[in-house]
Amino acid sequence: GALLALNKPPGLPILGEWISGDLSLSVLLPSLKRRLGLNAELHVVKAPTRECSGLILLSSCHRTTEQLQRFFTDARRRGQYPVTYHAVTVGVPAEAEGEIHTGLHWQQQGDTVTVVPVSVPGPRSLAKKEVKSTLTRYQVLGAASGCALLQLQPKTGECPPKYLPIFCPSAQSQCPTHFSLAFPGQLLVHLTLLLCPALGDHQYSSRVGRVLGVPFLLPPEATGTRTQVLDEELLGRLGLSPWQLRHLPVHLHLQQLVLP
Repeated sequence: GALLALNKPPGLPILGEWISGDLSLSVLLPSLKRRLGLNAELHVVKAPTRECSGLILLSSCHRTTEQLQRFFTDARRRGQYPVTYHAVTVGVPAEAEGEIHTGLHWQQQGDTVTVVPVSVPGPRSLAKKEVKSTLTRYQVLGAASGCALLQLQPKTGECPPKYLPIFCPSAQSQCPTHFSLAFPGQLLVHLTLLLCPALGDHQYSSRVGRVLGVPFLLPPEATGTRTQVLDEELLGRLGLSPWQLRHLPVHLHLQQLVLP
């Protein structure tokens, strides 16, 4: 069967239906299938979350899809890093490379549910899967004007299930990152723990405060979702006005997938 790699723009969800009125990859796949002259339906093997850009891996063969998803799961268990992201961050990490290792769990905050780090998760919460142990390896690839380009490799996180047909309506209500090896929000939250949130992160960047230009970490309970705050110099370099900033997409890109 066919194995295809596409480049997804930020903001495009993987799952969706015509009835919702929103454009999604699942809505576009039938047209792609016809244009390529394929007989079988296309399935998603690997894809970044809605807010991220980057590689989408598609397959028209059920067996190939299962084999590749098994490969990604086995690679994670062997301690390998088959998935690589690039991120532009506001701030430069103190160390040029390292690992971020913390627990993550969902927490209700008002009307929304957000991802919160747990520095020392207890064995019971891990066993009951209330908290997921997560790890991300990072390396600074370059830095300029108070920003950095980082390579990110998540090793732990949710295992992808048996392949999901892209047209499964019930998948809409499930976790939108079934096709990712990382816990939902893992990379964005881990970057805040480095005090270097991703550029365009309007969900978690408020957890990093500044006093006299020095960043510090705020407790998640004291922060909420808001448009990322950037200084005037960076806004000028980006050519953005403050009211245009809320439309700035998150600069987190699925750069590379290692295949068997």
